[in-house]
Amino acid sequence: MTHLYWVALKSIWAKEINRFARIWIQTLVPPVITMTLYFIIFGNLIGSRIGDMHGFSYMQFIVPGLIMMAVITNAYANVASSFFSAKFQRNIEELLVAPVPTHIIIAGYVGGGVARGVCVGILVTAVSLFFVPFHVFSWPMVALTLLLTAILFSLAGLLNAVFARTFDDISLIPTFVLTPLTYLGGVFYSLALLPPFWQAVSKLNPVVYMISGFRYGFLGINDVPLVFTLSVLVAFIVVFYVLVYALIQRGRGLRT
Repeated sequence: MTHLYWVALKSIWAKEINRFARIWIQTLVPPVITMTLYFIIFGNLIGSRIGDMHGFSYMQFIVPGLIMMAVITNAYANVASSFFSAKFQRNIEELLVAPVPTHIIIAGYVGGGVARGVCVGILVTAVSLFFVPFHVFSWPMVALTLLLTAILFSLAGLLNAVFARTFDDISLIPTFVLTPLTYLGGVFYSLALLPPFWQAVSKLNPVVYMISGFRYGFLGINDVPLVFTLSVLVAFIVVFYVLVYALIQRGRGLRT
């Protein structure tokens, strides 16, 4: 039985990876172009006027945040669109009636989202080498933060897809929740620049912890302690997983 579960998991992974790899011009190239424009505008053109941040050039400072922003949006979008498409086309019913545990279904879709997020992250990192020298302070922290963040937002995309009733519902959360949280998560600035009150408010934003941890992995600087970064990531992953598992088990939004 374990072998059959492994076959099911690999099948879902293969389907999800082939899905975004087949249309790489739509899934992998656009975020790279978008991040390149950020590098040019904010890094080269505006960054020279801003000066250093914590001993690093402004371009070096924003690169980790831009990489993380690309990972977040793509991991989320991949799972949200894929799972909702399966609902819309009634393909999800094949998984529901098959002897496949719910946690295998979740792991399969999340694995696809993580794969796309990591691929985009690697591509954006490669592009950043044309603008700033490569600098990594802690490889384990880079890898751990990247992986946990991709898992978290893949689960968030799956949660969105479970509740979504139309394709418009897929775009609501990224537009009105994800984008503001990301832009206010310290991608372009350090929390130390903010007044104490707004620093406290910013720390209510979970994206702050992810970008801070990822920036520490690259540059060795952070706005919040690493233990908080990892605690927030693990806590949200557990909460989102439990929610998604319970909803799929009950067939919420999946059965008509």
